[in-house]
Amino acid sequence: MPKKSKTSSDFPPHGAGALQLIDLLRALPKRELDSLIQRLRIRIDTQKRIDVPSQVARALLMLPEVRDPGQLPRATLELLYRIAEHHGVLHVESLPPAVEPLVLRGMVFARGLDEGVELLLPIAFMVQLRSWDGEDPRGVRALLSQSHPDVAASIAAHYLGRPATPPIALSLEQAWQVLTTPELLNKEVEELAPLERKLLHAVEEVGGEVDTEELLDLEREPMRLRGATGATPSRRGVGFALERRGFLVPVHPNRHVVPSEVARIIGAERHEERKAQREQIRAFVLDEDHAPRRARFAQDPVPLVMAMALAVRDPSIEVRPGVGTPRSLIGKFSSRFGRDHAAVAVLASLSRALGLWDGSVMSTTCPPGSLRVHELAEALFRTWRRGGAWDEAREDGELLRVTGEAREASAVGVLREMVLEALQELGDGRWAPWEAVAAYIRTDTRTPGLTRLIERWASRVGVEPLGPLEIARRVALESLHVLGVVDLGDPDDDDAAVAGPVLRITPRGRAFLQGVPNSAQHELSRFLDTHALRIGAAARVGQVVALAPFVDLGSVSGHLDVALTPQTLSLALSAGIDPELIKTRLEAVASLPDPIARQLVQASAVIGRAELVETQGFLWVEDPEIRELLRTRRQCADLFVDPSPPAGLLVAPGVDIDRLARRCRTLGVELLVEGEPYKARSVPPSRGSGARRLESSQSLQAVRQPSGTRKRRASSTGMPAVKRGENT
Repeated sequence: MPKKSKTSSDFPPHGAGALQLIDLLRALPKRELDSLIQRLRIRIDTQKRIDVPSQVARALLMLPEVRDPGQLPRATLELLYRIAEHHGVLHVESLPPAVEPLVLRGMVFARGLDEGVELLLPIAFMVQLRSWDGEDPRGVRALLSQSHPDVAASIAAHYLGRPATPPIALSLEQAWQVLTTPELLNKEVEELAPLERKLLHAVEEVGGEVDTEELLDLEREPMRLRGATGATPSRRGVGFALERRGFLVPVHPNRHVVPSEVARIIGAERHEERKAQREQIRAFVLDEDHAPRRARFAQDPVPLVMAMALAVRDPSIEVRPGVGTPRSLIGKFSSRFGRDHAAVAVLASLSRALGLWDGSVMSTTCPPGSLRVHELAEALFRTWRRGGAWDEAREDGELLRVTGEAREASAVGVLREMVLEALQELGDGRWAPWEAVAAYIRTDTRTPGLTRLIERWASRVGVEPLGPLEIARRVALESLHVLGVVDLGDPDDDDAAVAGPVLRITPRGRAFLQGVPNSAQHELSRFLDTHALRIGAAARVGQVVALAPFVDLGSVSGHLDVALTPQTLSLALSAGIDPELIKTRLEAVASLPDPIARQLVQASAVIGRAELVETQGFLWVEDPEIRELLRTRRQCADLFVDPSPPAGLLVAPGVDIDRLARRCRTLGVELLVEGEPYKARSVPPSRGSGARRLESSQSLQAVRQPSGTRKRRASSTGMPAVKRGENT
């Protein structure tokens, strides 16, 4: 891997977010830029008006791996997704091995810091990546990557202040920085014209998505230009003004979507308008005590998630990338760990989207392997909130199980935000009836529009549509409870005012929503006895997963316990795992007790050696003189392995049974196969040479054996059966 000679002063200032590709190339020293040009065989034309870094940037965007990242190794691809999820800047303690292909191709750059390294993915590469599992399908990056070139060019031209020139990915970098920076985006929204702001609010109010006919109705455009796919919006209307700003991105064939980043700002402006409508609901919750007599407290999902990540390392379990998790595997995990089938399905889908089931998780230099165990719950929550892995609007929520053509996410992300907003307002550690949360959903002005969006989405993908309240119920009472965000309670029988279950947000969930890091001291991993190891919250995920080949899974209630027994150690040693490697991996998680340390020392001790010798068969020879004759004479010495064990001779590999029988017969030793003398096949004599060479037109015929002679099998020598009378 190339040495990272960059310091924090070579690149643009720290904290600037994702950087533009040309700026990064211009910050490189000339020696490293020349090395990149030579390594990728980039042709530089000195007659062009653009400088060398600009020419290199255009050449990098044409690389096959940039256009199709699936050509990269799986671990490298997962790392690329993790950097993109962190908006192009990922902090790691040291350079992970998987980053080498990206660095060699000029796709990722390393910036040295006082503590660790930052991996920088330029914006031009991010806007070209195809969507992956776990990404927000309504985010700016996902919408820009699938937008039409004409749409991308108009967005780029607006923020550049001049016409965009190919490659469009370079021209979109300025637009990306504005659309993903809250301060700049908020300023851009404030500068909208009154008609543009009114239209944007109207689209956000109906769920953030409209078709072309609805868009024209909202902007009161009387003119209808119709094409093969239906009505076409005017290029001079208010809708186009929002489109070129990236606030309303058209999606094939005739939909227009407000990106999540823009909808979040517009929703904050409308929050005050909805606040007055909800004061009565909030007063009803706060005036009475709705604490239930029986409650189901949310469990920490991390032990179960880690147990599944360890279990899938079994070679007998095969989970292919891009394919749904086998239902049989979900059922197996449900029975093995004693958890509900639906809960296991949710956590399995989110774990795969986070990368916990990939082989690269054992690397502790990059996420998710570098995460602490206590950080895994928040990472799962963020993955669920983005909405690219699980969709409550589907009967089977896992999106990986859906075919590629129908793997379109619904508008469930808007409903998730509505439910979380209601829980934050109603919660504060108090129990709230589900009907109060449902009232929040009913009074929201976006609910009618969401009903229409979900029905249209269901007809496109061919599923049965669910109502917004039913989807919100699944979000609150199923997904959030499984993620450890919501506690559930059964209503009292004598409380007629409360219909349905009650719920409250947990302290863990409130910390997730507020973005408050957990600063408490976390438990270290420790051995409970000579065999049971309890995984602590301070351990790294990659170090725990590395224990999979030589531990058995134990309890997953509250903590994850694994067992290190003599049987598991024996299986690991028989599989070829070095005892020193086992000791190193265990010591990285917890201090070893003396019995296990002694057991590993005994397992690593060598008391003798055995040599494997390949052989074709074994020839029993009881007479030691005949055995010595066959072993030492020139005619047969090369047919046997020397030394051979007593009472016989090992036949050398590749020796044919006919050849063995003929050679032994030359010394007067007859070969028996299945108790009968073996007749070797006849071999025609070799032709003469020189003046006495026979030129007869008739060839010598092989001696025919009587018909009906049965096949003889050399079972005593381990050789295949030979049919008599065949020519050699």
